[in-house]
Amino acid sequence: MSVLNHQIVWSRDAGTSARFLADMLGFEPPVKLGHFVMVQVSPDITFDFMTTDRDITAQHYAFLVSEEEFDVIIGRVRGRALEHWADPAHRDAGTINRLDDGRGVYFNDPSGHELEIITRPYGSGGLDAEHVNPLLAEELAASGRLPDLP
Repeated sequence: MSVLNHQIVWSRDAGTSARFLADMLGFEPPVKLGHFVMVQVSPDITFDFMTTDRDITAQHYAFLVSEEEFDVIIGRVRGRALEHWADPAHRDAGTINRLDDGRGVYFNDPSGHELEIITRPYGSGGLDAEHVNPLLAEELAASGRLPDLP
């Protein structure tokens, strides 16, 4: 069985971006390996930051965290006065979402990659959640219920 081992993350400055991720999410300090600056994001997976002067297409990286970890991370986001949003379209600024009766927030790293932290996997609250995820629109339409949007 194949398991993801690493993800190369292009950045303007590999060290800055790797330290940002590690500091914000509470990972161990980055380790330099050749031209990569690596952050261990799970027991089997590293994000290998690499500096480039080419155009960078922003990517989205979502992390499932505990309620306690969420409190610490959102505290860091607010403490650094970082822009953050409840939604991926960046329309609901300065707030968090409550989808699936969890909490979620989006913020950008120094190279423009979008980081997301959530306390419940999307869709996990099902149709019984107080804050039904609008991604369940088909099921909501069939049930005749409207979603509680963030």
